[in-house]
Amino acid sequence: MKKFREKFVKLTGIGVFAALVFAPLNTVNIVAAKTLPAPPCCVDRWDPDWTGRDRWEPDMIDPAHRQRMGRHRTFMNVGVPSKYRGQLNPLATTRSVVKEGSMLYQQQCAVCHGAEGMGDGEAANSLNPSPALLAYMVQRPQSVDEYLMWTVSEGGKAFGTPMPAFKDMLSEEDIWKIVTFMRAGFPPLSQE
Repeated sequence: MKKFREKFVKLTGIGVFAALVFAPLNTVNIVAAKTLPAPPCCVDRWDPDWTGRDRWEPDMIDPAHRQRMGRHRTFMNVGVPSKYRGQLNPLATTRSVVKEGSMLYQQQCAVCHGAEGMGDGEAANSLNPSPALLAYMVQRPQSVDEYLMWTVSEGGKAFGTPMPAFKDMLSEEDIWKIVTFMRAGFPPLSQE
């Protein structure tokens, strides 16, 4: 019984010591939590209300978004047509290529997609669906060379969008110059 009592006192002493040392810290944390303002919150990108997940099924998406997503869905599930499969941009990102790409982009694309690829060109408001936000889209993982060549060459007819096909208006080299310009971040001509 004496050994038990000694162990109990020893353990109780440690317990009391720990309680005396750590209890004030716990109280400080509780008090601090009650008096400090809550940290600012950010937008939860996965919030079902924000994303509208209840409308993600193909038959539930509004027609404009269904058209816009048709190319993406095709690419993800089937890939690009064999004609474009494996194509890589042969052009180096040089000032002259970017400048030529910029001029071609301004002549052929900016009226819809805007000078900086933000979908805010002069004709943008009259188009349904609205033009793609190329400045963002070109940075997406799916925007590989073959996807961009396919998109610019074939346009949006197959997906019910008003984007024209440029395969008969521009050479492949010209399309690659436009792609090079977009990947360079849509720099203004003055930054040549």
